[in-house]
Amino acid sequence: MTMDVVERLRLEPALAWRLSVDILGRAPDSEQSRSAAETTRGSPLVQNMLYRRDAEGKLPFHPYTKWIGAHWILYLLADLGYPPGDESLRPLVEQSLSWLLGDAHKKDIQYIEGRTRRCASQEGNTVWYSLRLGLADERVQELVERLMTWQWPDGGWNCDRHPQAIHSSYHESLLPLRALALYARLSGDARASAAAERTAEIFLKRELFKRLHDGRVINEHFTRLHYPPFWHYDFLSGLKILHEAGFIGDPRCNAALDLLESKRLKDGGFPAEESYSRTTRPGLSGYSTVHWGGVSRLHMNPFVTADALFVLRVAGR
Repeated sequence: MTMDVVERLRLEPALAWRLSVDILGRAPDSEQSRSAAETTRGSPLVQNMLYRRDAEGKLPFHPYTKWIGAHWILYLLADLGYPPGDESLRPLVEQSLSWLLGDAHKKDIQYIEGRTRRCASQEGNTVWYSLRLGLADERVQELVERLMTWQWPDGGWNCDRHPQAIHSSYHESLLPLRALALYARLSGDARASAAAERTAEIFLKRELFKRLHDGRVINEHFTRLHYPPFWHYDFLSGLKILHEAGFIGDPRCNAALDLLESKRLKDGGFPAEESYSRTTRPGLSGYSTVHWGGVSRLHMNPFVTADALFVLRVAGR
């Protein structure tokens, strides 16, 4: 890591906490990191995500509206290191929890051929950001119980309703892993810890992006860098969350770490190779009010670079 890259990351105030804690390795409760969290909170990027809140503090969209609904905004705030305990965000958390625990949502939960078919990334994401933002209540525990009840025999989750689908989805399993690992760490719940370990094995035994039977790449999109990934899987988000779950030291992460290092640019940064959001045509799904640094294989993306440098630091690379 060069100081030039660090200085370029300083130009994005929304990355202030990530830079202090994840990249420079300062303690989260240090004075510098607390100040950095406030810089993140007040950054133009964060304020842009929140400006559409109404007088009740809610966003005027379904919580899952891509990428401007409460569900996604809370996920992004938590991922950037927004300071926990901000009660002004509670109406957004309420929107998400009311949606997932409401009667209308029950129709999306199907039990077919011995497996619950559920897009568990939704519950997983909600558990994680509610805990990370310090706004969880007993309903979050209910979502954790559901995740553990719905877990498939191979350790993950899938919303594929075809009876022949018997393997978990990378997309639907990574965010529940993140949630269960954090819940287990905060609560000491041994069941959640064991469930997270089972989920981690899905990714580890495939070295994060390889097929079991022949070692080929599962999906080319899994090997491309993005930020934000939202519910989409890529190997960098896999590495990041496996670290959060305590598995970055597993030697089966080495192939993905090697791949990550191979993508480093000459200036020390990392590119965004694809994007799942658009800043034009707001009526279409996938619209974002935030520009996430652009896509280019030749130029550094600050958000991807923050994730990459963090993963390489904690992996001792």
